[in-house]
Amino acid sequence: MKIQTIFFLLILSGFAHRINSQNSPVITNKKYKIIFQLASGDTTVHRSTIKQLFNVLAASPKSTLEVVCHNAGISFLQISKTTVGDKIQELKNKGVVFAACENTLRDRKIDKKDIVPQAIFVPSALIELAEKQNKGWAYIKAGN
Repeated sequence: MKIQTIFFLLILSGFAHRINSQNSPVITNKKYKIIFQLASGDTTVHRSTIKQLFNVLAASPKSTLEVVCHNAGISFLQISKTTVGDKIQELKNKGVVFAACENTLRDRKIDKKDIVPQAIFVPSALIELAEKQNKGWAYIKAGN
């Protein structure tokens, strides 16, 4: 009788684990290096990007993430235009790097003072993307 009870409990615990694991995100200890390119001014894309960043960190907390903003996507980092400033700060606290393209700032006549203080500046978004990819970083176009 004891063996049957133990066997039944083992089966039940395995079934419960399978149900629980289907409802929770996969968490891995593997560390990914991912660079996101954000070139859209669409605030729906901005919110989607924020969600993607949180999802990646939930599934792989040790990952290194960077978001490079250029062209219309610079509004994501503009103090006067961003709709996700609080989330940028929260993600910065989790180690996410936000980069503003200086070429875009110059072309659009945007002062660096209008960029959120959590951001860094890179001379060229496309060169930043190429350099990271040459170093083995995965590339994701934000908003897809």
